[in-house]
Amino acid sequence: MNGAETVANSNGVRSQKARVSYHYHPDVGLYSYGPKHYMKPARVRMTHSLITAYGLHRKMAVEVPNYATFKQMTKFHTDEYIDFLRRVTTNPNDESLKKYETKFNMGEYCGDCPVFDGIYEFCMLSAGGSIDAAMRLNSGRSDIAINWAGGLHHAKKSEASGFCYVNDIVLAILELLKVHERVVYIDTDVHHGDGVEEAFFTTDRVMTVSFHKFGEFFPGTGDVNDIGFGKGKHYSVNVPLNDGIDDDSYHGIFTTVMKEVMTRYRPGAVVLQLGADSLIGDRLGCFNLSMHGHGRSVSFMKSFGVPLILLGGGGYTIRNVAKAWCHETTLALGEEVPKEIPYHDYFEGYGPTFLLDIPASNMENLNSRKYLDQIQTKILESLRQIPHAPSVQSHEIPVDQFSCSDNESDDDLTMNPINPDNPNSTSAKELRMRSRYRDAYRVPEEALSDSEAEDGGRRDRTSYRGVGGSGRGAGSGSGAAAGAKKKPRTVAANGRNAGSGAGNSRGGINNNNARGDDNNGVGGSRTAMDEDSGDEGGKRVDTLTVRWMKMDV
Repeated sequence: MNGAETVANSNGVRSQKARVSYHYHPDVGLYSYGPKHYMKPARVRMTHSLITAYGLHRKMAVEVPNYATFKQMTKFHTDEYIDFLRRVTTNPNDESLKKYETKFNMGEYCGDCPVFDGIYEFCMLSAGGSIDAAMRLNSGRSDIAINWAGGLHHAKKSEASGFCYVNDIVLAILELLKVHERVVYIDTDVHHGDGVEEAFFTTDRVMTVSFHKFGEFFPGTGDVNDIGFGKGKHYSVNVPLNDGIDDDSYHGIFTTVMKEVMTRYRPGAVVLQLGADSLIGDRLGCFNLSMHGHGRSVSFMKSFGVPLILLGGGGYTIRNVAKAWCHETTLALGEEVPKEIPYHDYFEGYGPTFLLDIPASNMENLNSRKYLDQIQTKILESLRQIPHAPSVQSHEIPVDQFSCSDNESDDDLTMNPINPDNPNSTSAKELRMRSRYRDAYRVPEEALSDSEAEDGGRRDRTSYRGVGGSGRGAGSGSGAAAGAKKKPRTVAANGRNAGSGAGNSRGGINNNNARGDDNNGVGGSRTAMDEDSGDEGGKRVDTLTVRWMKMDV
């Protein structure tokens, strides 16, 4: 798109069509957490294939993101943690780094966050897409920027958590804060956005709003009473929900809360995480949102006309993930596409209906009107405590400069051949790694299956009536409440870590890194933020021919 196009919206009001940029790297779907792991990066490539099949890539600026650099990632994460990610390998004979896996909540110590081949490069790609999206908004070249490979909201300052290693969301927000005084972060994943909330728990420059399942559910945080601490008090908003919430109930509380947030806080930019595990039928989810219900948050936030970043997140029934994110791309563009899915590389995976649709089921909604009203009232009372549009001290916008990591000399630097117009360069080492994984990596045959034992079964239309007497969809439906993610180890009655100290909202999080000498707490996150505040990219990778259940090179 070369400019904004004037169109009429549903109310007949003339408005400008948003300028949308789409940040996708063809290598991001080549990595694997393991054949039996719930998280499958191949879902991002499946989404991209569906987007291009509909021709949506022709209606937005497609950019191949740069790899995030060591310096960019350590604007939030500790040097020690990122250096570990850079050095760790899957070699069972390499004992030198094994002792650090416990410290960083990875590997054999934490099945949620395995060590896999190319883990550092995967993190660089995911984070690089979100950082580039923020840069694009800062430059004013886009109104909406999309990175479906981002949204990894559980990663902490110095540890992995919940399938997440590097918190691309925090890095993108730090980039936005260079230009915008205030940023709103919204999390619609079924799991609480604990990593992002914790990072900004004591500041008023970022307001975090999370709509999530709460209770005996990973990560155990996100109580309605967790509202921030110190200068950040009332700037953390948590909307704890119960199983089975449907489209109308979800949309009602979402619009009420977000309208009040946008009116009072008046952010300069919004980051919207669209975890698809809040859809009906997700392998780890327990909500009853249809595809259209899930996408209503995009339409509502777009209506404010504030610069917007759309990110991915959770989502473990991958054909539904691809459908939802493709649908939400159409909403960002203001385009309509046929309901019939066009033929493309992954076409067989959308059977038997082959329709761009995910209907809700008859799952029981355990969120009563009284409960939702109570939660809503409590949240609105907290929001009324904040001043309208809190101001910040003016500062000079820092210049974006490339800085390589410790073991890379200036002689190794070269411009990124995929996107030479971007001022960020990448190292020769990173280019070699990219080439190696493009040429040598093979996605396991199981990587595109929704389940190890699916046997052709589909989870979209599971009946929830009469299952175990609770109507919660136990068994093969979406009722796997806690999923594979580990349950919290130390949870106080209100969902917060007992004895964690003021300002620490990490209730239910693995607390092995709560060490003051390592600066891993909320205060450390604040320091990272405060210091900072001063073609069609998706063409096929070489000769890979993708099929639903198998990939041959």
